[in-house]
Amino acid sequence: MKASWRGGRPKTAIWRPASLAAALLLSALALPAQIPHPAHWTLTPSAGRVPPGAEFTAALELKLDEPWHMYSMTTPKGGPIITTIVLEDNPAVESWQIWYPAPERKFDPNFGIDAETYEKGATFQFVIRLKPDAPAGPQELVARMRYQLCTDRECLPPRRVTASARITVDPSAPPPPRASLDGLRLFSPAAAAAPAAAPQPGPAPSSQPLGPFLLLAFGFGLAAVFTPCVFPMIPVTMTFFLSQAGSSRWQVLRQALVFCLGIIVLFTGIGLGLSAALGPFAVVQLGSSPWVNGFISLVFFVFGLSLLGAFELAIPAGVLTKLNMASARGGLLGTLLMGLTFTLAAFACVGPFMGTLLAASVTGDRLQPALGMLAFSAALSSPFFLLALFPSYLKKLPKSGGWMSRLKIVLGFLILAAMLKYLSNVDQVLQWNLLTRERFLALWVVLFALPGLYLLGWVPMEGVRRDEELRPGRLLVAALFLGFALSLLPGMFGMRLGELEAYIPAPAEGYSMQAGVGASGPAWLKNDWEGALERARAENRRIFVAFTGYACTNCHWMKANLFPRPEIAAELGKFVLVELYTDGTDAASEANQRRQQEWFRTVAIPFYAIFDADGKVLATFPGLTRNPQEFLEFLRKAS
Repeated sequence: MKASWRGGRPKTAIWRPASLAAALLLSALALPAQIPHPAHWTLTPSAGRVPPGAEFTAALELKLDEPWHMYSMTTPKGGPIITTIVLEDNPAVESWQIWYPAPERKFDPNFGIDAETYEKGATFQFVIRLKPDAPAGPQELVARMRYQLCTDRECLPPRRVTASARITVDPSAPPPPRASLDGLRLFSPAAAAAPAAAPQPGPAPSSQPLGPFLLLAFGFGLAAVFTPCVFPMIPVTMTFFLSQAGSSRWQVLRQALVFCLGIIVLFTGIGLGLSAALGPFAVVQLGSSPWVNGFISLVFFVFGLSLLGAFELAIPAGVLTKLNMASARGGLLGTLLMGLTFTLAAFACVGPFMGTLLAASVTGDRLQPALGMLAFSAALSSPFFLLALFPSYLKKLPKSGGWMSRLKIVLGFLILAAMLKYLSNVDQVLQWNLLTRERFLALWVVLFALPGLYLLGWVPMEGVRRDEELRPGRLLVAALFLGFALSLLPGMFGMRLGELEAYIPAPAEGYSMQAGVGASGPAWLKNDWEGALERARAENRRIFVAFTGYACTNCHWMKANLFPRPEIAAELGKFVLVELYTDGTDAASEANQRRQQEWFRTVAIPFYAIFDADGKVLATFPGLTRNPQEFLEFLRKAS
């Protein structure tokens, strides 16, 4: 009678006294006819005679009877008994290693986890080195195994067995042959004790400095002042303030402040709403979401066509009429509502700036959208406050005219170019590979050349007449656009484009680029953490992990501009390199995101970490740096 294990737990046998003697008698009679154990082990050295100090292999072959399977040496803990294989101590053996074949990973119904198993059998290889002073004569090699066998329905108790073989230590023997280790993996006991999932958490980094971002937001606000929807409204609004009967300078200043407050309230409210809707980690993922980038692309496409004159984009007249009627009541509330009305009326031109700013803000701190909108709206409203302080300058403002129409057309082309960036994010995250680097750059060449040709009068559109005199200012701006368009052409033929690499698609995998700072560098593994660990153990190297993203501009900049530098590339060549993408829509990205969040308490990218061959964290480096020496010190810190 044999006790059966199901789900790893033995059934409890209920013995009755009346049947005890009969059971013992039956068991004794059955002993000669017991069913053989399903696992059969043999140990076979690659040579029978081995000289002292030589290295040879010994194949440990397992054959399994169907339908039994054995669990691997690296099966996750918490389930079946993990297989262990060791070579017993021998006075002639100096060292040994065990190499194992890749197991099959699948769900195990006995334990309710994904387990690694061997079906039918497997061949392990010992790599054994004898001592230089090993005594001549016969030596017995003994392999000791402990393992558990199961079917899909039941399990046997753990079992310990040995397999042995004899060799002869002979100083006159030729060097022994070695079996091929191709397709096998070097086993590390530390990896089995603490598999690749338990580095110590580190501090959460900030992915984007706040100061430069706020300066960018303020600059966008100033640029928006000169759009066709905003600039013509400045003198009209200020004239309304100054022409009110009995208005003192203080009253005009107060009205201007409240008017500006209306603009600031609306934009900061949009930023706060975005911040409140985002969790601490969702703010990072929003920037690479294909839905978000697709929506931004659509909005920019509509804005761009509107500015080019395809149609007029405006807030519904009914909404503006109601707000205007409310603001006409006067008082501070009326002036505040007038500021809101002005903002909505100017939205057709302000929207592209705001969309770009919000898209950039989601890669930073949780409150960054609100702070960005605060800086943007402060700059946008600044002319009203300054003109209230110095009303005499109102007469010196340039008159609206042809330059405003030209700015509108040029802005339309630029918004369409920006739209391609977000469309490229969608393409990269979903890995469609439709908007390749060459196609993207070809479209950018056209979209940046067209405003230059337009300003020269070669593209007949509103704002420029063929017979109109070409003044130096317009000529220089046209030359800048055309020059920039031509500078993009080398990127289509294998050259790097410096800072622009952060915003354009990376070259296809395996495509070598020239940059003047070295070749494309060593090969990277992609989304293969386990493979990186195995290679690191086999080659006794450390692992450099780049948590990165398909739509991450800072990640692209680091890989295109910093990593190829000779001193950085030389250090990276010492590592097993692996990129773990976290912003895709596939299972690999989800797994990589969980790894980063569990190990380092962040999902901000880029994020770099160095591990030893056993998966222990040696050093981390969060975010972007333009200082090669700083990154070089990080790479050398863990050596």
